[in-house]
Amino acid sequence: MIRYLAFAPLLALALPAHAQEEESKPPKRYRVSLGPQLSPNYPGAEKMQLSPLVDVAIARGDEQFAFEAADDSFGFPVIKSGGFEFGPAANFQGSRHRKEVGAAIDEVGTTVELGGYAQYWLARSLRLHTELRKGVNGHKGLIGSVGLDYVARDRDKWLVSIGPRVTLSDTKYRRAYFDVTPGAAARTGLPVYRSDGSAVHALGVSSTATRQFTRHWGVYGYVRYDRLTGDGADSPITRADFGSRDQFSGGLGLSYTFGKGVR
Repeated sequence: MIRYLAFAPLLALALPAHAQEEESKPPKRYRVSLGPQLSPNYPGAEKMQLSPLVDVAIARGDEQFAFEAADDSFGFPVIKSGGFEFGPAANFQGSRHRKEVGAAIDEVGTTVELGGYAQYWLARSLRLHTELRKGVNGHKGLIGSVGLDYVARDRDKWLVSIGPRVTLSDTKYRRAYFDVTPGAAARTGLPVYRSDGSAVHALGVSSTATRQFTRHWGVYGYVRYDRLTGDGADSPITRADFGSRDQFSGGLGLSYTFGKGVR
């Protein structure tokens, strides 16, 4: 959800092809949230970058907006049955440049990650969400996540969720961000390091919240904290002055709800 801006063309493809709805169906309403967010420049970075926080939600008639955590990747269901969903997922990971870290470590290009997600509502207020994505360029590795969310809400008036996160990756991903090659070691003075440990590279917690003040206006925000583990925690890059094992992110936006379904 927090990366809808980068995947606006995919979002357009996911929307219905016909703008005019059937009269027999309840009218739709839309909630668009926009604001700033801060997140690490790249995995293991100490510095934060400012980027847009964008969220789009759609509901029909009197149904409430479906819950999505702010750190879910962009996606939409192609299979939806009971409390189970499955569909494609897409994410965008920014680049790591030498000028950003102030040291001559190896660069990692901007990455588009494509894959899929699956989720299941274990109970009315408990959601299990998993993702697996592949970098088609940039780091070219596999990155996955498992999250559990407890969700409390009063329909669309307010919502608060919180839950743990586990981030996993393959060796190619971890070597892109956490390795120190002999060439980089010679340029920086850092020791040579090669990732070859556990697939789990971060443990964390995430919270998403919404609050509606009027029929049209409200706020939308999130906070997330991750602690790097394994190769991510042991890497000389994250232990250097320009790195950190503690990864914080968060954002706050103003939301506007509109459409024929708004009462």
